[in-house]
Amino acid sequence: MQTRIASLVPSLTELLFALGLGPWVVARTGFCIHPAAEAGAVPKVGGTKDVNVAKLRRLAPTHVLVNVDENRLETVAALREFVPHIIVTHPCGPEDNLGLLAQMAEHFGHLPPVLPRVQTLERELQQALAEVSAAAPEPPPKVLYLIWREPWMTVARDTYISRLLARVGAQTWPAVEGGPHGAGRYPVLQGDEPWLAAIEEVWLSSEPYQFTEQHLAAAQTLCPNARVRLVDGELLSWYGPRAAAGLRYAAELLTCRT
Repeated sequence: MQTRIASLVPSLTELLFALGLGPWVVARTGFCIHPAAEAGAVPKVGGTKDVNVAKLRRLAPTHVLVNVDENRLETVAALREFVPHIIVTHPCGPEDNLGLLAQMAEHFGHLPPVLPRVQTLERELQQALAEVSAAAPEPPPKVLYLIWREPWMTVARDTYISRLLARVGAQTWPAVEGGPHGAGRYPVLQGDEPWLAAIEEVWLSSEPYQFTEQHLAAAQTLCPNARVRLVDGELLSWYGPRAAAGLRYAAELLTCRT
């Protein structure tokens, strides 16, 4: 059977192309925008949360890539009726990219471009992990990482973003874990939490909410003693080929705190 791949996760779509699997990609979501030219030529099947299952069925994928945080369980259940191979991913920290790459090698390693590119990404990630660990600041700065407003939403400590920041020496707040899935992984802030006064850094992500300079003042009011700045959410939350660059980017942000 000819391999036909659908990706319902933006970072995984980018990973497929980075591994040379573009010729086998037959479907993506509307949020799968990287790499722009290559992804733009692939048919869209809705969004990550509202997949057009009927259209995806017509594209006859042999493999569909999904993620525990990004996609709905009922979508995956519907796909199991006609997709031979559903690849479930759930990286919760930068080191988990090694397991993700192993998944790609397991399913697609028989295709010529894949294994050498997997090995390259593995080496790059291991090097970045070693670099940022050696440079981690002490004590760890307290960071509020905001992903949404109205209401303000942030990240629990067992999310990919928080664990990436922990790897470079930062500590996200609040001090909660959200569990393996669900809304608890992205806590809502009331704005009057006592610990907000102790936050040293507020990072406004470029995604999923696209914060801009007009939001800096409101975030400053939330944490009056913190430095507030805009950050690249794709580098800090997309796993796959951005993992090594994301680690280095986060480490650089922590060294530029004056």
